[in-house]
Amino acid sequence: MAWRNACDDVAHSKPLFLTIYTTVIVGIVVSSLYVFSAIYSSKPAGDTSGWLSSSSSIAPGLDEHQRLPDQKHNFSKPDITHAMPNSAPGPPNKWARPIWEAPPQNEKMPPLKAFRLTKELVQHRVKDNIIIVTFGNYAFMDFILNWAKHLTDLGLSNLLVGAMDTKLLEALYWKGVPVFDMGSHMSTVDVGWGSPTFHKMGREKAILIDSVLPYGFELLMCDTDMVWLKDPLPYLARYPGADVLTSSDQLIPTVVDDSLEVWQEVSGAYNVGIFHWRPTDSAKKLAKEWKQMLFADDKVWDQNGFNDIVRKRLGPPVDEDSGLVYAFDGKLKLGILPASIFCSGHTYFVQAMYQQLRLEPYAVHTTFQFAGTEGKRHRLREAMVFYDPPEYYNPPGGFLSFKPSIPKNLLLSGTHTIESHFSLVNYQVKQIRTALAIASLLNRTLVMPPLWCVVDRLWFPHPGVLEGTMTRQPFLCPLDHVFEVNVMLQALPEEEFGPGIGIREYSILDNPSMPLEVKSSWLDVHLCKDGTPDCDASNATTVGGVLRLPKHSTDETLMRVFSSFKDVKVIQFSSMQDAFAGFTDKIREDKFRKRVKRYVGIWCCVMDHTPGHIYYDMYWDEKPGWKPIPPQSSEDDHPPW
Repeated sequence: MAWRNACDDVAHSKPLFLTIYTTVIVGIVVSSLYVFSAIYSSKPAGDTSGWLSSSSSIAPGLDEHQRLPDQKHNFSKPDITHAMPNSAPGPPNKWARPIWEAPPQNEKMPPLKAFRLTKELVQHRVKDNIIIVTFGNYAFMDFILNWAKHLTDLGLSNLLVGAMDTKLLEALYWKGVPVFDMGSHMSTVDVGWGSPTFHKMGREKAILIDSVLPYGFELLMCDTDMVWLKDPLPYLARYPGADVLTSSDQLIPTVVDDSLEVWQEVSGAYNVGIFHWRPTDSAKKLAKEWKQMLFADDKVWDQNGFNDIVRKRLGPPVDEDSGLVYAFDGKLKLGILPASIFCSGHTYFVQAMYQQLRLEPYAVHTTFQFAGTEGKRHRLREAMVFYDPPEYYNPPGGFLSFKPSIPKNLLLSGTHTIESHFSLVNYQVKQIRTALAIASLLNRTLVMPPLWCVVDRLWFPHPGVLEGTMTRQPFLCPLDHVFEVNVMLQALPEEEFGPGIGIREYSILDNPSMPLEVKSSWLDVHLCKDGTPDCDASNATTVGGVLRLPKHSTDETLMRVFSSFKDVKVIQFSSMQDAFAGFTDKIREDKFRKRVKRYVGIWCCVMDHTPGHIYYDMYWDEKPGWKPIPPQSSEDDHPPW
């Protein structure tokens, strides 16, 4: 054996060599012990404990210099390491720091394991034993900041954000937003509804709830695509006996005040985007079984799973007055938050139920929309409840807006049918098409007008407006009911589709965040008949700063006249009716047409026909006899491009 031969050699060697041999052998033994220790103390490859344990991986998209520091490069201040026994390293003041108070620039980023979820970390943010939590990845950074800003504006600071990638974690930390690591190692891009990663996010939510409840805190769990408009905690405190209070997709009101929904009349799904959990035995049991269900089948949507498990048993009522009902295992006390004030994307943006019932909304969740994440963001912007950076309100080139013109008979007369809806919408689409062309020529961002609709848009056949809902006819409809907002905001190749055309929501000029320097730099444009006094296609303005522009102006005329007003922030046309005669540049026109044809979507859906959707057509007026009918065959089922 090598070890024995070495010892024999040492025994017969001189003292000097004896010392050398001894040193070598001791070194080998110590090194071996270190290697074996490292091997057997390492985390097993199959360990899936996720964000409940420490992690040192780097999220996709992070450069080397963005890495969180290794543990050996921990804080420079010696008192930090031992600040919280049995919890993540770091000083208490780091985690209890006021929200939006950014760490000092000379402070090092704490190691990733300092952000793992622990009872002590949550305790720093809890108030009155309640913690308000959301989570997401970097793609939803602006939604998360918006969510946190609304809460702090309401005076609420007991909030935490779970970061699903380290890029988001670092960004929130340096902005002073309380954050913890979920260890999800998720991509930083938008995942898309129904994708495998989307389902993974649902499972993470169940894990999170199952992990926090044993800490003994009440948990108000929220999706990032919702906004708090009023402090909900006093409302939740009205139901101290509830184990779970959940929002829902209920579209028909079961109450007309601010009491809980009548559970026997609720037909919509319970929505897991807003729900409140108390740390009771029944709630903990529900969270654990829900989590186990989702991990048993990764194709189950978390909301469907929640509904299935909660509705296993529903009834009887807990008492005569509270509105609570026994559910799940017959012991869990469940309440359904009223959809009129804990609003869905339908009860808030379409029905405006809270306005009609004269109630104050607590929250809005951007469900029931048709343009992905961009559509959610645009809806919140239309309602002026989305915080954007200053540059959003002052784009290069300035704004173009116009006053839409709608005949009374289209808006208020006649019966409400699919045909009358398309007549009304098409009349508006034609004006918007003209405005898009002029905005493109002047390199300005178009302020989209408010849009009127006659019938609702859903995913299934319906008679126009769902019976029992409070949808008025006509109603101001969200832009995504007609337009593909996600396509309008997409960077289409300029060589194929011409220059991009920026858009903004119809309410932006009324937004309190609009800078005075923009609102005070304004030019009104009134259309006039060519040849009448002061209507000569010049850049001379009249009294009051009004520019009179001949109707049917060409692209060359528009660019020449408005070249003198490039520094004006807002140009508002009195009308877009007959404002533009068309392009003289055929190549530019072809690219423009190719672009804007993709801007309109579908209406859905007629009864008793498959398919039931009808395509909007940006150039409907160029097709004699055009009628709003669904595709008559599979060959016809395509956009009118």
